[in-house]
Amino acid sequence: MADNYTKFVNGGLGKSLSKQLGLPRPAILRRYAPDAPLTVGPVLVVSDDASAADADTLAKALVTWDVDVRRAADDAGDVRWGGVVLVATAAESPDAVSEAVLALGGTLRKLAGNGRVVVVSRAPEAGDSPTLAATRAGFEGFTRSVGKELRGGATANGVQLTGGAAVDSASALGTLRFFLSAKSAYVDGQVLPVGPSEAPADVDWNQPLAGKVAVVTGAARGIGAAIARTLARDGAKVVVVDVPAAGESLAAVANEIKGTAVQLDVTAADAGTRILEAARHLGGLDILVHNAGILRDKLLANMKPAQWDAVIAVNLASQLRINEQLLAAGVEGLRIVSLASTSGIAGGKGQTNYAYSKSGVIGHTAATAPLVAELGGTANAVAPGFIETEMTRSIPFATREVGRRVIPSLQQGGLPLDVAEAIAFLSSPVAGGVNGQVLRVCGQSMLGK
Repeated sequence: MADNYTKFVNGGLGKSLSKQLGLPRPAILRRYAPDAPLTVGPVLVVSDDASAADADTLAKALVTWDVDVRRAADDAGDVRWGGVVLVATAAESPDAVSEAVLALGGTLRKLAGNGRVVVVSRAPEAGDSPTLAATRAGFEGFTRSVGKELRGGATANGVQLTGGAAVDSASALGTLRFFLSAKSAYVDGQVLPVGPSEAPADVDWNQPLAGKVAVVTGAARGIGAAIARTLARDGAKVVVVDVPAAGESLAAVANEIKGTAVQLDVTAADAGTRILEAARHLGGLDILVHNAGILRDKLLANMKPAQWDAVIAVNLASQLRINEQLLAAGVEGLRIVSLASTSGIAGGKGQTNYAYSKSGVIGHTAATAPLVAELGGTANAVAPGFIETEMTRSIPFATREVGRRVIPSLQQGGLPLDVAEAIAFLSSPVAGGVNGQVLRVCGQSMLGK
C-alpha cells in the first residue's frame, strides 16, 4: 500500500491542496496483478537506422505478449504510451544516435502514468574502438537521466546486451518484459547487463517457477516473507528458514504458502548442508535466496566488537559458508540471489558494519557468479533502497518523509513486494543470461549507480 501522504495527495482535497501549494505528489504505483495487461497502453518501438532490424524483431516479440505495438508515433493521435522501447543495438558512433534519442524525447509528454521507457543497447566490450565504446557507454548515463525526468510513476531502465547476446534471446526478452511490467514498479534508472542464454523459449509467465524448489532465509517476516509469498505465487515449492526464536511467525508464513518451515540459524557451521537436505526432500535445490540479515547500528567511534562481529557473521560470513557448501556438493543449475543494500554502495552514517557486510555481498556475488556458471547456475544480488518495513516505520516522522521525497521521479518508498519481484525475476529460467549483477530496487535514489 502507498504511504499515507501519497494516498492523501492523490485524492479529493489533498490533490487540490498539493497543486495549490506546489507540494510533491507521488503517484500511486501500479503493481502486478495476474489478469492485468502487461502495460498501461500501447508500446512504441523506436530505433536508429542501423538498429531497425533488431527493433522489428523486438516489436514482433511484443505482439506475442498481447501488446499493442507501434513502430511510428506520427499516426498515434491522442494515444498515451504505456511504454516506449528505444533500440540502439547497432549504433556505432555518438553522432548517429541523436535522431533516435530525440525521437524518444518527443514521446515523453505522451507517456502514460506508470508508463515504461526501456533502452536496449550493447555494453562496451574488450577490443572496442574508443568511438564504439563511447557510443555504447553513453546509453547508461542517458537511461539514468531519463528516469529522473519522468513523473507519474513512470520509470526508465536499460537492457544492456553483452557477449554477443541476441536481441531476441530468452534473457533479453525476459528482462525487457520485466522492465515493461508492473513487477518493476520500484526499479528505476537501472541498466542490467544481459548475456547469452539458453533458457526455454516457452514460458508460463503466470507460473515461471513451476516445478522449482526455493529456499528463503530470514523468511519469518518483512521482506523475507514477501519473497517467500512471491516465489510461491510464481509456482515454486518454498522452504522458509529462520531462527528458532521466530518459529511461530515462520510457521505462519509456511502455512500461508503451503511451504516447509525449517528453524535454523544461518551462522551454524552446517547451515548449507541442512538447507540442501531440506530442499532435497522436495526434489532438489533450484533457488537460494540469502535474505537473513541484522542491524546493529552505531557510530564507529562507539562500536563494540560484538556489534561488528554479529552483523558480519549473519549478513556476510553465513552466505559465504553456505555457498561454499553448496558448491562443494555440486548443486547444478542453482540460482543464488543475495540481499545487498544501497548502504553497501553509498554507505550510511552509523552503519559501518552493515555497509561493510552489504558491500561484501556485492563482492562475493561477482566472484561466485563464474563458479556457479560452471554448474549451469547464476549468482546475482538485489540492493534495496528505502523500503517500507517495520524498521522504517520506527524512523522519526520528519526523517522518514525526507527519505521518501528525495527519491527522484517516484518520490516514495518501495514495498517488500518490490524487492520480492526483482528476486523472482532473477530466479526465473529467463534470467539465465543475467549473472554476477546487482539490481537496485530503490526507485532511483540519488546514487550514481
